Amino acid sequence: MAKSHKKKKQYNRPAPVAPVSNPSTQRTPEKAANNGNLILVAGFVVVLFLFWYYHLLVLNQMTDLSNELTMPDQMMGGYSPEHIEALRLAMNEDAVGQLNYVHKTAGLLFPLFLALIAMLAVNINMPRGLSRWVMWAVPIAFAVVDLWENRAIDALFTGALDPAAVSLASTLTSIRWILLIATAAILFGVLIASFVRTFREKWDLSQQGLL
Repeated sequence: MAKSHKKKKQYNRPAPVAPVSNPSTQRTPEKAANNGNLILVAGFVVVLFLFWYYHLLVLNQMTDLSNELTMPDQMMGGYSPEHIEALRLAMNEDAVGQLNYVHKTAGLLFPLFLALIAMLAVNINMPRGLSRWVMWAVPIAFAVVDLWENRAIDALFTGALDPAAVSLASTLTSIRWILLIATAAILFGVLIASFVRTFREKWDLSQQGLL
């Protein structure tokens, strides 16, 4: 009796196909820089708004509560014990509380946001090295001095007036304005340099017919 051999059908499984990569989703240094620049622009707008709100609106409005006397925060050249004494006499408890509240809100957000945006601009547009650390040091110092100044000014309105405390707060205010100008100069300088560099690169590509 002949035996029948059944041949089993063999199926060749297709080899797995590698997923097709989408070039539009690949993270490149150029795309990362563009994303960083978008964040930088948005942060820069926020910083401008906070500067206007804090320095040009709120602190100016505080003069309505101080018999038209200038707030210490706005006196770039510093102030004397006599000026603080006049403020203490002109401002009641509610006005002092309002100044303290301003320092805890806009006075806190502005230096932190400005320092963060300036450091981000340096990080995106400056190569690694000592120059980057030096440029980072300025906004960091500004934020530290600004927050210290807020506490020093608030302390002038509690307890007996101490000329040494006035001198410290006045010095911090002057240093704070110097660091503010230096931080703004770094931010604007880095942004302008980045714009000029990008413009030149695109100009060179267009001249070569690559753009």
